[in-house]
Amino acid sequence: MDDQATGTTPPSTPTGAPGGPGDAEWTGRVVDTIEDVVAAVHDRIVRPLMIVARGLVFGIIVGTMALVVAVVLAIGLVRLLDVYAFGGRVWASDTLIGGLLVVAGAYAWSKRHARGAEEG
Repeated sequence: MDDQATGTTPPSTPTGAPGGPGDAEWTGRVVDTIEDVVAAVHDRIVRPLMIVARGLVFGIIVGTMALVVAVVLAIGLVRLLDVYAFGGRVWASDTLIGGLLVVAGAYAWSKRHARGAEEG
């Protein structure tokens, strides 16, 4: 507060002290530092977690859709074989599809490798 009657001015605060001329500079540096830390945390922690979460969500969606499509195709194949190939004999359709699945499983089983065994 300036005392105009006496012509004196209050003593000024030193540079860098709260409320002084350097206060804006100091707070600006603090804000920049906080912003840099938040950006670093976001880039190193939050972004990878978001990518993993997105991958999990899309993976679950794609897996569920693939399962539904596989079931619908299996039902359609059995119905197609039952109606057009075997004239209403469901057991023949089931036997043909089961036999194909057994052959595919036997082939996959023959291609397996024991854990820890090296090829040589």
